[in-house]
Amino acid sequence: MTDPRLRIVVDGLTFAEGPRWHDGRLWFSDFYTHHVLCCDADGSNLEMVCEVPGQPSGLGWLPDDRLLIVSMTDRRLLRLAPDRSLIEVADLSDLATWHCNDMVVDAHGNAFVGHFGFDLEAEPVEPVMASLARVSIDGEVGVAADEMAFPNGSVITPDGTTLIVAETVASKITAFDLAADGTLSNRRVWAEVPGTYPDGICLDAEGAVWFADALGAACIRVFEGGRVTERIEPGRGCFACMLGGSDRRTLYLMLAESAQSAVVTERHDAQIAAVEVDVPGTGLP
Repeated sequence: MTDPRLRIVVDGLTFAEGPRWHDGRLWFSDFYTHHVLCCDADGSNLEMVCEVPGQPSGLGWLPDDRLLIVSMTDRRLLRLAPDRSLIEVADLSDLATWHCNDMVVDAHGNAFVGHFGFDLEAEPVEPVMASLARVSIDGEVGVAADEMAFPNGSVITPDGTTLIVAETVASKITAFDLAADGTLSNRRVWAEVPGTYPDGICLDAEGAVWFADALGAACIRVFEGGRVTERIEPGRGCFACMLGGSDRRTLYLMLAESAQSAVVTERHDAQIAAVEVDVPGTGLP
């Protein structure tokens, strides 16, 4: 690895995504085993939570601590039952024009789910604008925002009033005012990040966003307006990040050789790396 501060905490994965720090553990999805997993801060006590046939991605928790899971390829939002079966909360196939991906759930139980908009592995790739879906706590589906360029990682500020979304293929991060009913307004560019492809993101206590640069093999810290203050280069592709650990100063990076399913499905060499940072995480997820 390029950055000597990094340490590997989990190895032998296919493609790790959707990392979350919840209830003292790191949770994440492994795409091509179709598993949702969790582990302790140091990667020990790795546990399979459930298997999602439609390929798991974004994770989030309702106010009563029930786990929601994005099922990518069949474009559904699922809930984990106490017996570890999966219950459909919402069918997003009428809204999503390609696979669903990341998600954040607000304090009122509104789930905001992105989707690709187009087949990322097609030849040639033909980008299509996508929408950000909102699923209410009652399962009602609607469009929270439209005309988004691959809405991806999302965070909500600690006061619950701002939703921040990475638009991967537009090389920018977008913000909205967030109302208690899940309505978004006052759309604005939070940061332009030219030359990068922001994928998964997380928020720290100084208001900066860490984002995984999906094609740049880096994790980058940026403030509103676009000022970059730190760049971590793990020596291979970085596709998501999360601040966790007991003090939320451990930055976890989801690493793989490629985002192409044909390359990584059978390799089982994707990893989760960790590095200590100065400013702790905050907000949701």
